[in-house]
Amino acid sequence: MNRLVSELPRLTSVLIALSLAAALFSRLGYSHGALRPLLISIYVNGNLPEIQAGQIWRLLTPIFIHFGLIHLVFNMLWLWDLGTAIERVRSSMLLGALVIVIGVTSNLAQYIATGYPMFGGMSGVVYGLLGFIWMQGRFNRRFGLGLRKPIVIMMLAWFVLCWTGLVGPIANVAHTAGLLIGVVWGITAAWFESRH
Repeated sequence: MNRLVSELPRLTSVLIALSLAAALFSRLGYSHGALRPLLISIYVNGNLPEIQAGQIWRLLTPIFIHFGLIHLVFNMLWLWDLGTAIERVRSSMLLGALVIVIGVTSNLAQYIATGYPMFGGMSGVVYGLLGFIWMQGRFNRRFGLGLRKPIVIMMLAWFVLCWTGLVGPIANVAHTAGLLIGVVWGITAAWFESRH
């Protein structure tokens, strides 16, 4: 039992646990009152007064909000696969840095682009992790991890489908920002590693 616990990807497990706790606390996004402390802001088109007042956790906490069971389950499955892979091949520290940078940037991008604070989900982070692993797998043979082409095609097809609006309201700017950050980070890290 101790060996099983020690082999669990710790940070990935914590991120999933926090997402599940937020889902329970907010009744999968239906309890707007419970969501208020997790949203990037409670103001539409505001200048983030809560964050300016010191509530900096709001920059990251929207990644733990999920609206519905399908939203939660699919994000957690992708987080488990991609997060576990990065933790096992590299480190929890790298995964933590990726999650924080991608999460904060994608949340800010979504709010700045739309002015609407009622968004959430781990999708921006998931797309960022996907982009990171994809680029590392293509340009860094020493990385030890890659993605099969059908996975990349499926995720990019879903990305485009979300932008069409056919699947309902989606935080598309967060997805896009996350993917771009992951791709750039993956290419940059691969370039630096090839030089050393």
